[in-house]
Amino acid sequence: MAYARSALTIFHDMLGTLDRLLRKAEEADMADNVLAAKLTDDMFPLELQIRVAINQVLLALNQVGGLAVSLEEATYHSLAQARERVAVVRALVERANGDDWAAADSTVDLTLPNGVRFLMSSEEDIRDWIMPNFYFHITMVYALLRNAGLAIGKMDFIPHMDRYKVPVAE
Repeated sequence: MAYARSALTIFHDMLGTLDRLLRKAEEADMADNVLAAKLTDDMFPLELQIRVAINQVLLALNQVGGLAVSLEEATYHSLAQARERVAVVRALVERANGDDWAAADSTVDLTLPNGVRFLMSSEEDIRDWIMPNFYFHITMVYALLRNAGLAIGKMDFIPHMDRYKVPVAE
């Protein structure tokens, strides 16, 4: 299924981005207390941004991918622990078979913790709910780490683009 293969590729690439950002934070000797960083009082801290990004992948694997995996509920107490969880979920993505996903037009019935309910197709769930949320929370991780002083740039957000790089003609 095209939507599944596309989603799995994005999950793999962007979980790689998440790992890269966290690795760079570790290499820069950022203290684990950076996990409490926020941009504003009403935003999730860095730790929860990481966990929610990971949970978007797990939600997709549960809702349309035919798996039954638990969401990440426990707080991460270190950058190393967060990286370990990213690696576990990335391995799940690598083992996932898009051919086993629900048909693109099958129904997903999603009720949020606040009671808001959405009915949509599997493809719409991935395209309109999962992916925007996934990218949002990874972008927040980038922004929070950069705001905390980590020297990162755009290519740290899209390192998977290296596979398309063409040598510069001289």
